[in-house]
Amino acid sequence: MEDEAPHTHSHPSTSIPVTGTCCKCGGATTYAPPTQSPTSWPDLSSPPIYRPIRAPALNHPPNNTQAIMLTPVPQSQKVLTITSPFHFQIPSKKITSPDDIRKFNDSPTSKNFLGFIVSLSESIRGRKISDPCHESPTVSKIVSIIENLTLWVDQIPPVQQSSRYGNISYRTWHDRLTENAESLMLQFLPDDLKPSTIEIVPYFIDSFGNSSRIDYGTGHETNFAAWLYCLARMGLIMEEDYQAVVVRIFVKYLDLMRKLQLVYCLEPAGSHGVWGLDDYHFLPFIFGSSQLIDHKYMKPKSIHNEDILDNFSSEYMYLSCIGFIKKVKKGPFAEHSPMLDDISAVPNWKKVNGGMLKMYKAEVLEKVPIMQHFLFGWLIKW
Repeated sequence: MEDEAPHTHSHPSTSIPVTGTCCKCGGATTYAPPTQSPTSWPDLSSPPIYRPIRAPALNHPPNNTQAIMLTPVPQSQKVLTITSPFHFQIPSKKITSPDDIRKFNDSPTSKNFLGFIVSLSESIRGRKISDPCHESPTVSKIVSIIENLTLWVDQIPPVQQSSRYGNISYRTWHDRLTENAESLMLQFLPDDLKPSTIEIVPYFIDSFGNSSRIDYGTGHETNFAAWLYCLARMGLIMEEDYQAVVVRIFVKYLDLMRKLQLVYCLEPAGSHGVWGLDDYHFLPFIFGSSQLIDHKYMKPKSIHNEDILDNFSSEYMYLSCIGFIKKVKKGPFAEHSPMLDDISAVPNWKKVNGGMLKMYKAEVLEKVPIMQHFLFGWLIKW
């Protein structure tokens, strides 16, 4: 057998750096090693498929978050109460474009409505749900009405159907709501305000979801806030009632909506996907963060402590919302609720509350897809 021919390495200039090795003897060469395609893995198994920590959302994350955070925190306002003569009217939709949104948000109506929500938030600062508070006869009657609506859910069980979302029995429940809404309002309206039913009933009916689409979202929740605002405009809800409006009325409303969502599988209306705050609600995060301002022990990061969620969800709306999300959604919290996970890194609840108010204004009250369904009449003027 013949010996292999000797091979040599060409070194035409000592100034050329050694950049490779000979494939036969391992000696240095002046030739650069061949570039390897990132997709070729000779003699190795294929690399694992990369999976992002956060599942990609249907909608990309909002890129105006920094702009929102630089805006001033909305401030509370006294509700402007009406005086006679009254001119109640059937409310109608007015918003169809971004120009309409700008007109609305520059109006005294918008500022007073948002100021009302801020006032509700401030009324429960540092207070638990079970804390004693002033309950007027009107507040007690509204609580009773919502409890009655909750009983209807038990009387109208969901039907067996193949689709995951939208049990058609919800339409039966909603039809009963529509048929009885006016009589429910008349239970607490004084005689001189009974004509207001033509204006406040549409807000009330739209507070519990859409019967055609069988869905619910922040727009419907905003309608409930608008209905409460109308009652405040008429003087039926006073500032001394605000704490009870949140911890008695709104908490009952939240419980009812969760029951409707679970029993009838309501579809999220206009969900932001994984990048949204919550599939259905926004206001309980505003009210709930206000409850926890200056709390001695619980910080925003405490939402990751299961013991805290188990023991204090019944007293604090924010914790209740987090606990509910963890029950109905599967997988790591940071994957299905990245925005709430990010917010848990904020140092204190005051900053969380301020950020929530800014976000509510920008992501709910300034969004055409949500506000195009909002109603305007004599109590909430266009």
